[in-house]
Amino acid sequence: MSEPIWGIDLGGTKIEGVILPSLDEQEPLVRTRVHTESAKGYDHIITRIGQLVDEMKSRTGLSPAKIGFGTPGVLDPVLQTMKNCNSTALNGRPLKKDLEEALGIPVVLANDANCFALSENHWGVVKRKFPGARMVFGIIMGTGVGGGIVMDGKIWEGRQGIAGEWGHIYLDQSGGPCYCGKSGCVETILSGPALQRYYRQASGNDLNLRQIVERSLQSDDAAGHLTLDRLHLFFGKAVSIVTNLLDPDVIVVGGGVGNIDSIYTQGIDSLRKYIFNNRLDVQVVKPELGDSAGVFGAAALVA
Repeated sequence: MSEPIWGIDLGGTKIEGVILPSLDEQEPLVRTRVHTESAKGYDHIITRIGQLVDEMKSRTGLSPAKIGFGTPGVLDPVLQTMKNCNSTALNGRPLKKDLEEALGIPVVLANDANCFALSENHWGVVKRKFPGARMVFGIIMGTGVGGGIVMDGKIWEGRQGIAGEWGHIYLDQSGGPCYCGKSGCVETILSGPALQRYYRQASGNDLNLRQIVERSLQSDDAAGHLTLDRLHLFFGKAVSIVTNLLDPDVIVVGGGVGNIDSIYTQGIDSLRKYIFNNRLDVQVVKPELGDSAGVFGAAALVA
């Protein structure tokens, strides 16, 4: 009989844990969360994770042999410290080592975009609609932009742990400075805040992305149309880089920006225009697991 698999999704505002019966069964034995309270610092985050694990043990009577963690950055494979985390308290810290000492068991870490791609591959849209897919690229377009690669059911992290970091490929100088210290990254153009900023500059109005999309569909909002045209154009250009480089079977688009329906029509038309091929065979699809993807993917790390 398979041992239950444990996963924890470490976010900036919440830490969520799940225990699944096995990789083949996705009905949780338990699923719970605590507030991260990241403003209290790195050591407090470790404490909160320990409290979450204790609660999961108490509610199920189970103890983990290993736990998978989805993280908002990556563990440097050489330095063994965290980098590229938007939860900045983690950067430069030996998170894997400290978790293993605090919990007394081995842990496996992967960034949240990799966990997203892994979960959609094992349980979501890829398994249901494209079961023969070997190469899957997962995109998260929300507050930030990230990506993850799954090859033959396993995450491909790369030599430096940065494989799939699509959000920080150079795209266009019009995006301006990025928090990473560079300029014109995909994230500066295709993230939700970047699109809202572009609309605000074009219209003088400060709306959220959902309002911008609604206004562009329901009225002759010139700034809204410009914002969506920009999204479609640069989505195609940015995803063409991934398509030309990896030639994946499936691209799964998650995050709030990924909910915009026109990405899957006009955005794909743009992609078709910019790829180095005479047709577009890659499937570009919405995910199916919703907010379960991150924590389920973390559990899949230890399967």
